[in-house]
Amino acid sequence: MSDRQMPTQFRPWPEGVEPAVPIEGYPNTWTFTPSRPAFPRPLTRTEITGPTELWRKLPCGGNNLAVLTPGKIALGQFIRISGRVLGEDSRPIPGAVVELWQANSAGRYAHSHDDSKAPVDPDFLGHGRVLSDEEGRYCFFTIKPGAYPVPVKDAWWRPPHVHFSVVGPSSLSRLVTQMYFPGDPLNDWDRILNSIHNPAARSRLVARQIHPSEAGDTFLAYQFDIVLRGALATPEA
Repeated sequence: MSDRQMPTQFRPWPEGVEPAVPIEGYPNTWTFTPSRPAFPRPLTRTEITGPTELWRKLPCGGNNLAVLTPGKIALGQFIRISGRVLGEDSRPIPGAVVELWQANSAGRYAHSHDDSKAPVDPDFLGHGRVLSDEEGRYCFFTIKPGAYPVPVKDAWWRPPHVHFSVVGPSSLSRLVTQMYFPGDPLNDWDRILNSIHNPAARSRLVARQIHPSEAGDTFLAYQFDIVLRGALATPEA
């Protein structure tokens, strides 16, 4: 297959799956959204032979963000987020680097750019990285993040959410998205979530809560499968 034919092996994104940007009332999208469409370029040997086996260059550590050291537990509701990384044909993608970052239970990120008045939790770092197994499965133990206001004139609040970055076999295959929690009333008002105009695609950003009878009494559990491309793809966010 020639370089010019390679992009046609993927099915096109369905209408309304990609977010409509820039988002009104969210300044960052105006800063980072190009004003003109990208120039289409065929993949060349430089891109095709780019870095592979990125898990060797992106070391994956423990999956427990709530307990950094024995005896020191982050504040908040202990939860488990698990799922599978799948291709558009529903086959598992093993060896995918799955990275998660989030705010603490008070809605503040452990980052110097977050200068909100919400308290910092010294026992919560707020990010982790794991490798999907042979069945495409991943799992994180963490705490449920808090909501926080967007610092703009006409203030609005971001609902509890978790950021995901999924890197596949090479640096050309990366998805950055967000996961939301089912039933949160702020979901209906979140301008980022609602920038996905296709209702079915928007629903794929909301995790499924696992019944306590199955999850047990140690944590609340959520399932969030990540599908790369195709009609049931997880939207970018």
